[in-house]
Amino acid sequence: MSAQKPARRVTVPELRARKGGEPIVSLTAYDVATARIADPHCDMLLVGDSIGMVLYGMDSTLAVTLEMMAAHGGAVVRGSSHALVAIDMPFGTYEQSPEQAFESAAWLMAQTGAQAVKLEGGVAMAQTINFLIRRGIPVIGHVGLTPQAVNVMGGFKVQGKERAGWPAIEADAEAVSDAGAFSIVVEGVAEPLARRITQQVGVPTIGIGASAGCDGQILVTEDMLGLNPRVPKFVRRFGELEQAMDAAFAEYARTVKERSFPAEEETYPASDD
Repeated sequence: MSAQKPARRVTVPELRARKGGEPIVSLTAYDVATARIADPHCDMLLVGDSIGMVLYGMDSTLAVTLEMMAAHGGAVVRGSSHALVAIDMPFGTYEQSPEQAFESAAWLMAQTGAQAVKLEGGVAMAQTINFLIRRGIPVIGHVGLTPQAVNVMGGFKVQGKERAGWPAIEADAEAVSDAGAFSIVVEGVAEPLARRITQQVGVPTIGIGASAGCDGQILVTEDMLGLNPRVPKFVRRFGELEQAMDAAFAEYARTVKERSFPAEEETYPASDD
């Protein structure tokens, strides 16, 4: 049984104030049903561009479009009432200039009702982040393993294994924080570096594959529910929904083949006539 929906959404200032306090609970969501069930348990729901891989079977997030994000983002907003809803800006929709980023972000927020956007990049995106914030668009940063740069990074590899790589990632996190982002997703970063970043920046860090040293955690919902056959090593499965769904589908197929489903008069309410 899901918890009763709270009456008011978490706000950007409230989430920012969680730095060093109660850990932030966050999950991805792409549809009304998932949002409705996860909403009472989460502080933030992220409409991630991971949708390309999770729902559309793409090899990466690079082909995700603004229109896709808007359609699914609107569904998540309509399916929730408590969690802050943030939405990813897709590859190619914000990197060219701060003006391009504002046009994309403003359109996404107007179309969906989301409260914030998330974009990848550190030092290189600091000016853009500040540009958006000064125009009323709250921003979540994203450093470490940045999936939209998968081709530059040579794959989905843990960052910060060697101390020689720490300064660049630390500089990214500090630049994003100084630019005004109200939180930072830290992805695929070795635990000592994730803890160090969390201590250095003044805004909450939300880890994904970055240890419990962050101020919160986010996971891809389908990964933690056991709906994806292959998941990152750091993901703990909190459910095995693939097995449950397979059993339900098999049982449905059996009832159809055996013609053992209820008759029409047993499934519809009686007519008033």
